[in-house]
Amino acid sequence: MSSPAGTKRDAGHLKSPATDSKKTKTSSITSFFGAPKAKPTNANAKPASVVPSNFNKQKWVDSLTLEQRTLLQLEIDTMDESWLARLKEELVTPEFLELKRFLKKEKDSGVKIFPPEYEIYSWTQHTPLNNVKVVIVGQDPYHNHNQAHGLAFSVRPPTIAPPSLVNIYKEIKNDYPSFQAPPNKGGLLIPWAERGVLMLNACLTVRAHQANSHSNKGWERFTQKVIDLIARVRTRGVVFLAWGAPAGKRVAGIDRKRHYVLQSVHPSPLSASRGFFNNGHFRKCNDWLAERYGADEIIDWNLVPKTSTSTVTTTQSTTVSKEESTVPVEKPSESKPVAESGKPAKPADEDEFDEDVDALEALVAEERKQEQVEQVSMKVTETETNAELKTELKIESETKENNPPGSKDTPST
Repeated sequence: MSSPAGTKRDAGHLKSPATDSKKTKTSSITSFFGAPKAKPTNANAKPASVVPSNFNKQKWVDSLTLEQRTLLQLEIDTMDESWLARLKEELVTPEFLELKRFLKKEKDSGVKIFPPEYEIYSWTQHTPLNNVKVVIVGQDPYHNHNQAHGLAFSVRPPTIAPPSLVNIYKEIKNDYPSFQAPPNKGGLLIPWAERGVLMLNACLTVRAHQANSHSNKGWERFTQKVIDLIARVRTRGVVFLAWGAPAGKRVAGIDRKRHYVLQSVHPSPLSASRGFFNNGHFRKCNDWLAERYGADEIIDWNLVPKTSTSTVTTTQSTTVSKEESTVPVEKPSESKPVAESGKPAKPADEDEFDEDVDALEALVAEERKQEQVEQVSMKVTETETNAELKTELKIESETKENNPPGSKDTPST
């Protein structure tokens, strides 16, 4: 589904499905959650959450033990019911309850944790399960003040976009030259979330100023269950964007016949030039969504509010008019962000993300390690092949020496 050479498409002029499809099209809605969501009539409305009819939240809460209710109060209060209904069994597993005990211990000891507690599950609120069309797999929340708010790669104003997100913007611009990032160098990605892009970190919490401090505590198991759930119930198909080796491992078990998995190196400045730039993921994502869901269900990657009528150009040069929805960038609260000292927080600059270098270097090291393993494997295979060839040549040579032409063991011609 490539465009003509030298042609780039704007974010407001996106293609409809190509006629040449290798994917099996669904002739009927086979899953309640698999049906594409109709766009709200109110352009500013948030996506509606669809909850299974057999889920009774209060009845489930009443079935919990006192300790379970205490440990799971955050999930009960803040997790969107479309997710809670499907994840409730995982929440009461020994592994998840142990994770919650760990987090309670951290909180009781006065440890500062990011994102703020009420935003840990904001990804469920902005992107109900029935609205998921794209999944961006992240790693660890930002660990400085006024940064993490529950969506991978996203930061709230007045924090400026981190370097990795800036590179994401650049790649979208490569695919869609009319792309517009948030004003004031911002990095708020809530509009994407409300359009069906789930931005999920592998770990959902982190200690302040300590990258990866909550890794291997139980979040990885839980978020893998989330990914597996999406792959299972979103039968219409989902696009998974996995950048970096750790993210790639997260989507290793995804059914490629049902879903579309796009992988590359991480957008970090330490690795973006080795395969993230010009990977075409945002264009490919929309091409696939147009094919599976229809041209009206592609993702508008723009991050500034606008209302306009655009034309969708297909590969057959036909046009279909569509009304673009207006999704405003969420405004920060009236009160200014405050630091722990109680003084107004200053807008973050790029230096505030320097502490993330260790985490980013770890991602790059993991990718390079995987590349080295592949190179060693190739060398071993090559060595074994050469050894087999030498053995065959040696046997052939010895056979000729032992059976010279004209000998009685050699058939006459």
